Amino acid sequence: QVQLVESGGGLVQAGGSLRLSCAASGSIFSINAMGWYRQAPGKQRELVAAITSGGSTNYADSVKGRFTISRDNAKNTVYLQMNSLKPEDTAVYYCNAEILRGSSWYDYWGQGTQVTVSS
Repeated sequence: QVQLVESGGGLVQAGGSLRLSCAASGSIFSINAMGWYRQAPGKQRELVAAITSGGSTNYADSVKGRFTISRDNAKNTVYLQMNSLKPEDTAVYYCNAEILRGSSWYDYWGQGTQVTVSS
């Protein structure tokens, strides 16, 4: 079995920073892309940032220049450094990873961590 466990969410004032972490554990042969998504109340889940196993990154326009995604392949962990947070960043943040088990790739999700930015 594979688990993605997130940590680092919380309440912060506008302009503040938070760092999210997501560690994958279990029967893992390899991890391809890892990413962070978010879902605000009444809205669809959206991609925030993604990173390939080689380190190439992709960001939503709304977070470019403020958020940085990184990963530690040895620890099967992905991070999201969030700076200059805005109230509109408030959402549940989910970790996602494409993981090789046996000869097939599977998509896994974390349980979500709440990020609340007060104005």
